[in-house]
Amino acid sequence: MSKLWHITLSVSGQAAPLKDVRRALEQLAHDHPFLLTSRYADDHAEIRYWEEARDLHDAAAVALRLWGEHRQSAKLPPWEIVGLEVIDRETYHLRIAEGYGPPPAAPVGVHPY
Repeated sequence: MSKLWHITLSVSGQAAPLKDVRRALEQLAHDHPFLLTSRYADDHAEIRYWEEARDLHDAAAVALRLWGEHRQSAKLPPWEIVGLEVIDRETYHLRIAEGYGPPPAAPVGVHPY
């Protein structure tokens, strides 16, 4: 039985032109329709989305492959994954209700820091 997991993937590396980073993240959002929001700078980005998976291990495995699998098709910068948070839906909503944790992804889309 699958459940929803909230993923926050952080990547960083050598600086790249901001317009190229934005275009690549927009393409990633097009290729991966569950993408909620991306924030970016010239040397790092944070991607937040929901993943459906059987358990945390499966959700984390898919999240860790996301950047590499889309690197060529979306022309993503050759950055490394430097952070990953995977939490279940209940924990995500509990954090929001208690006033800590990431705010809901609004506005949805690709935005500079």
